[in-house]
Amino acid sequence: MAKIAFITGGTGGIGFQTALKFGRMGYTVLINGIDDAQIANADKVLTEEKIEHEIFKWDVTKEDQIVAGFNKVKEKYDHLDVLVNNAGGLGGRRRFEVMDTEFYRFVLALNVDSAVFATRECIPLLRKGTDASIINFASNAAYNGGGPGAGIYGASKAAIVTLTRAMAKDLAEYGIRVNAVSPGTIDTPFHDATKKANPALFESWKKNILMKRFGQPEEVANVIYFLCSDQASFLTGEIVQINGGQDLL
Repeated sequence: MAKIAFITGGTGGIGFQTALKFGRMGYTVLINGIDDAQIANADKVLTEEKIEHEIFKWDVTKEDQIVAGFNKVKEKYDHLDVLVNNAGGLGGRRRFEVMDTEFYRFVLALNVDSAVFATRECIPLLRKGTDASIINFASNAAYNGGGPGAGIYGASKAAIVTLTRAMAKDLAEYGIRVNAVSPGTIDTPFHDATKKANPALFESWKKNILMKRFGQPEEVANVIYFLCSDQASFLTGEIVQINGGQDLL
């Protein structure tokens, strides 16, 4: 039975490198995205690499779109072996004193709701998979509260830490392992706004990383693949820091 991985937000950044990693290792790769240009580019690259894939378009902050999207997946595929809840993001910056309710709820939907609803919809498929795994995305911000204006982002990622452990407990009876990665500063489009507006500031962040460099998305993808492999068969409920020692300074 062919192995199948679904990566939310898999058309760019770490998500796309994760899709490439699993595809190169023989998985059929299913991804979703919302940006048409990214979707087209992802389709082109995966096709050129002869990776079996399908791309779905839906907004991960909308429960109805998540449910409808995974209903389409269930119509065509009878199992999943991996779910990577990669979709998420900062959503912008707001200090608490000026934070409007719409922004607050958007950040929670982007980072927490997206993982909860995707997992809920995928459990029936994962139960039919082989040694199935779920990977969630935490962040350094989950532990340090985030930078200026990123407090709700940090809180949402802290929720992912607890959700990962709760899911691991809840799904162990089905043989589904649940772990999370917690990336530090990875050189992806996530940081493009800062790089363009203040490149000196962006480069200065290296001072706060023990290894004095930024991570690459491929380095995160490699850890995700390991966590889903039989080499990590006794790991569940773990949060793996991928930050070059950033949390040690």
